[in-house]
Amino acid sequence: MKSRQVLLVARPVGAPKPSNFNLVDVDVRDPGPGEILVRNIYMSVDPYMRGRMNEKQTYAQAWQVGQPADGRAVGEVMTSHHPSFPVGALVVSNLGWREHFVSNGEGLMAIDRALASPSAFLGVLGVPGFTGWYGLKEIGKPKAGETLVVSGAAGATGSIVVQIGKILGLRVVGTAGTDDKCAWLTKDLGADAAINYRHGDLEEQLRAACPKGVDVYFENVGGAILDAVLGLVNPFARIALCGMISQYNLEAPAPGPRNLRNMVGNRVLMQGFIISDHMKRYPEFLHEVGGWLKTGRIRYEETVVEGIDRAVTAFLGLFSGDNTGKMVVRLGLEPARSGSR
Repeated sequence: MKSRQVLLVARPVGAPKPSNFNLVDVDVRDPGPGEILVRNIYMSVDPYMRGRMNEKQTYAQAWQVGQPADGRAVGEVMTSHHPSFPVGALVVSNLGWREHFVSNGEGLMAIDRALASPSAFLGVLGVPGFTGWYGLKEIGKPKAGETLVVSGAAGATGSIVVQIGKILGLRVVGTAGTDDKCAWLTKDLGADAAINYRHGDLEEQLRAACPKGVDVYFENVGGAILDAVLGLVNPFARIALCGMISQYNLEAPAPGPRNLRNMVGNRVLMQGFIISDHMKRYPEFLHEVGGWLKTGRIRYEETVVEGIDRAVTAFLGLFSGDNTGKMVVRLGLEPARSGSR
């Protein structure tokens, strides 16, 4: 059968461009014994994928030039010769950036559509949500009444951290890049304050929003916001380093934060983490956050881009703040509920 997929055709220098990718037609073979054919319904685009475009491998395997990109996706099983994945099952894979694929089932996870819509397993109930839950609880170690600052708070991970922070009894301050996103954080997600980092003096705004200093910081952005937070950290503050999207497209390293010395006298913990190291905790996360989602204590937003031909546009939009909540690409219609499990 005919299908389409996105190839990486050149490694970017600085910010990625549409010319780094190519959309191609391919033939997808029929599944053999023990295999399934999957039609992707949604695929994820995420900031960490920028690092995978570089030749150097870090914690995630580098994409290869001339080969399909990949990432998380939710799809429907169309043909099955596998007992664990019947026709109509919905599965999460790491084979996004393509419309169809054949698999022996390795690395696939069946999902329960009764818990949430399929796309939610790429966001609030997927890696972004899991990352926020783990980083805040295990590294942030929050205590009721403390002040939590979340950078990139209107993104897929940050928006979950904001809400979990409120559930755990924290004063929550988020940063975002538009007034509309700041209003969403305070009015819809319950943040106590939101700062538009594009307007005014960032340090002054942060100081006004955190009159008692900062106890927990969840870092998604880096750069000036990290420096500003380090100027306000309280004794024994905890900083979870999840990502630094402001640094991903730099051609030369940025200067380091000016306020690192505050970490010494205040005995501050700053720890980076990669969520794939902690996948054994995913069932615990799914139970807790899935429960909050069912009862309405957690809300989520998605920015949905239509069609694999716009997948690159969606990915590039992450670096200019085009998304509120999780950015996903819809590749096809969702199946009727009677055909899912």
